[in-house]
Amino acid sequence: MRGLKYLAAVTAMTGLMAGSAVTAASASEPARAQGAPAVHLRGGATAVTTAPGIAPALLKNGIVPLATWPGSQSVLTPKTGPAARFTFPVTGGRVTASPLGGKVRHAGGILFLNVTNGKKIEVSRFTIDLSRADLTGTNLTGTNLIRANLIGADLSGADLTGANLSEANLIGRT
Repeated sequence: MRGLKYLAAVTAMTGLMAGSAVTAASASEPARAQGAPAVHLRGGATAVTTAPGIAPALLKNGIVPLATWPGSQSVLTPKTGPAARFTFPVTGGRVTASPLGGKVRHAGGILFLNVTNGKKIEVSRFTIDLSRADLTGTNLTGTNLIRANLIGADLSGADLTGANLSEANLIGRT
């Protein structure tokens, strides 16, 4: 089981680090001029697409990544090869525009299922921390709930306008 967890964690991290995400969230109060106070998020979604080669590598090794409810998944077929796209609803958070900061919380997750032996691992309850430029997720191992840093994020292209967080490209730091 430890080997599967390691493979799934490394594969997930590699795929997310080389992939991209787009976050769109609606706020419960209007944005103000620069230096505005934090706004509370009340909806929206974040979509994460695996980098080229990640989805085929997982499947070739008998590992099927599945979105867990209320997340969803789809398969994309760009010229670079098949990719998995996962979308997770935003459940809340608080963000500021200047300086860019705060957290965006999500529901759902990704279940990595090894179809050859039935073993599985789930990473869920993703949180994007704009202040620290990272994405974390949780995994329940036995009776321990573990929150782990999954990727570093380059938020230089993030845009917080009109109280909407949109097109925040999350690309792993090298």
